[in-house]
Amino acid sequence: MINRNNGVALVTGASSGIGLVTAKALVKAGYRVFGTSRKPIADSQGITMLICDVTDDASVQALITEIVEQTGRIDLVVNNAGIGLLGGAEESSIAQAQRLFDVNVFGVARVVNAVLPVMRKQKGGRIVNMSSILGLIPSPYNAFYASTKHAVEGYSESLDHEVRSFGIRVLLVQPGVTRTSFEENLTRADQPLSVYQSERVRSENLMRTWVEKGDDPQVVADTVVRAATAKKPRLRYSAGKQSGQVRSLRRFMPERLVDRVLRKVNGFNA
Repeated sequence: MINRNNGVALVTGASSGIGLVTAKALVKAGYRVFGTSRKPIADSQGITMLICDVTDDASVQALITEIVEQTGRIDLVVNNAGIGLLGGAEESSIAQAQRLFDVNVFGVARVVNAVLPVMRKQKGGRIVNMSSILGLIPSPYNAFYASTKHAVEGYSESLDHEVRSFGIRVLLVQPGVTRTSFEENLTRADQPLSVYQSERVRSENLMRTWVEKGDDPQVVADTVVRAATAKKPRLRYSAGKQSGQVRSLRRFMPERLVDRVLRKVNGFNA
């Protein structure tokens, strides 16, 4: 278990939304917290904000170097930085999909690769990677985004086994739909097709409704703190009731029934 009175935590994508609420929760839990954003932003409420572009190797390495120079260590990393992509799979160019993976998957890997030497040297640390219920189950018109979260799931579980002998754990937090700004960090397919328009618009409106009724970001932040401080951490943590329900759906229901439920929830004909 990390000594929270002396722990140094890094939260990527901490300028707003889940990242900001998580950073505040970690400050309250006793960590010295560094947050990142892509643009300059003032420090606030005990969070030291630093600029970082997770798609740039040099930017990520400079971030880790600066934190270590200031504190001598990094005990916890929360990989929260990410972007969304709404649209049919056929409606996104490969370049757009690659950009999504560069942020959501390889951005995580860049931060991890930069911090692992620090954690090995100090003989311990914890990495919490932000997944999603879409890392458990698919969602129409979110194909590439869901793919990035499935990738984070597989990457994190494999990595956890690789680094555990160094006293390092890699964990996953799986939020459900959360009440954040719907448009925040959301991109839309760059080559929309008329054949998908009506269903795409319906799916977007449905998602907007889900977001309005979603979990408070504090639910996710509290789950991150629980994962970060657990004496015997689990690999996966469901954040909120919806996430737990989806996890059970995938785990226990027959595949045909899962398919039927998904189509019904998303308004598709059987």
